[in-house]
Amino acid sequence: MGIYLNPSNVGFKQILAADIYVDKTMMISELNKFIDKCNQYICVSRPRRFGKTFATNMLCAYYSKGCDSRELFQNLKISKADNYEKYLNKLNFIAIDVASEYQNAKDKDNMLNKLSDFVVSEFKTQFPSVDLSSAETIADCMLRVYAAKGETFVIILDEYDSLVRMNVSPKLFADYLEFLNGLFKSNTLKPAISLAYITGILPVVRDKVQSKLNNFDEYTIIDAKELSEYVGFTDEEVAILCDKYQINHTECKNWYQGYSQNGFDIYNPESVIKSIKNRRFEGHWSKTSSYQVIIDRLNANFKGMKDDVIKMVSGENVKVNVSRYMNTMTDFNNKDDAFTYLTHLGYLAYDYNTQTCRIPNKEVRLEWFNALEDDKTYKVTDQIIKASEELLQQTLQLNGNEVAKALNRSHIHVASHRNYDNEQALASAVYLAFIDALNYYTVFKETSAGNGIADLIYTPLHADSKYPPMIIELKSNKTPGRAIAQIKSKEYFHAFDHYNGKILFIGINYDEKKKHQCEIEEFTNLD
Repeated sequence: MGIYLNPSNVGFKQILAADIYVDKTMMISELNKFIDKCNQYICVSRPRRFGKTFATNMLCAYYSKGCDSRELFQNLKISKADNYEKYLNKLNFIAIDVASEYQNAKDKDNMLNKLSDFVVSEFKTQFPSVDLSSAETIADCMLRVYAAKGETFVIILDEYDSLVRMNVSPKLFADYLEFLNGLFKSNTLKPAISLAYITGILPVVRDKVQSKLNNFDEYTIIDAKELSEYVGFTDEEVAILCDKYQINHTECKNWYQGYSQNGFDIYNPESVIKSIKNRRFEGHWSKTSSYQVIIDRLNANFKGMKDDVIKMVSGENVKVNVSRYMNTMTDFNNKDDAFTYLTHLGYLAYDYNTQTCRIPNKEVRLEWFNALEDDKTYKVTDQIIKASEELLQQTLQLNGNEVAKALNRSHIHVASHRNYDNEQALASAVYLAFIDALNYYTVFKETSAGNGIADLIYTPLHADSKYPPMIIELKSNKTPGRAIAQIKSKEYFHAFDHYNGKILFIGINYDEKKKHQCEIEEFTNLD
């Protein structure tokens, strides 16, 4: 057993001992399918707080010959998998946390040489029967062990991209390229590697290290393919946690979900766990990273960026070409590059089917609000957001005139260079004007209700909420009364048949003069 070579399972033991644990061990079964195949090189990237280190500790406990983990896994899902026994503690395992090595190194320029020397010494201790006297690198050692004993290796580089994201010296960066080249580009060494697993925030960085890692298949927050359910917590897993710890699943979803992946609704794992432990929902994002990264990208002010940001803040999805970004921290040439980067960091979520980005949830939306507040380019957007709390109170007091005034400003702001006479633009204007309502409601757009499709339905997050359900119908060059009449005739209120109490019917109309009218009626559901 070593520190880097065939380490112990203590990291996974600590994870299992935590108060809250979600069993993600079937990820091992998926990775076992890559072992000793031609596609055994994989890069798994995801944002901070999404369980990268958790996964590496789990894989270490399973593969490493330096420990016996049968007892740890015996009651977990992987123990029922067909390929469970095949590799359980049967492979040599090398684990390197690149970020930690850099942070802890006193002589940072020589950190890789010292790391290699340490790992080589562990090889010599663990393989005394193999002549490693002249071996100088980790790659040398692996090749000689494979040649002498036929034993293969699993290699994990955690935070592989840290030396790309950090402003390291040219010498260290050149050494790192050589280090990667030695491990992953040698055809002679490839048979000795059963699995190479690198993980970080960014996928393979194209302009700097791609030549060293172009044999890696990528599994990203944009498309994790068959590893999608292991990117974060799934809705099913969170529902079980919410039931067990008696917290509101709907509100948890509102705060932390939104990263849909190939049919799975994905949550930020760390935020879910903290909300359960603290017994309250709040934004944990800013405690581990800064919204300054949003501001930095907004400051570039690429063509079309402002319109798209306003669309996303207003609840819309925007088209993004994610294929051009070089996966670096510096090469941003257009808004697509900026949005793709923010997606990899978790500040946006990407829908692979529609090729669009959106702000995923309330926790992240708060970070966007903070960024917009500090950016004078978005002064009007910030003012509308700040006014939304008072607007909701005016709505609850049935003050349709105040709603109309707010929409006069919000509609033209959201429409901007788009077609003003567009129902989607009006719906987005309503969403933005009522953005504070997302603290108390879940919003459904163009949803089936009664005998038709309601434009907007605001459903309270809590059954005992003091905020009543709201049904909003939109019209152009008609009257708000006609909009309310449609709510009644189509019986949209049947969406709340389970609800006993007051419901607000809100009719909104705008005319060719770009002026809005609003009427609000109370309806009492006695079912």
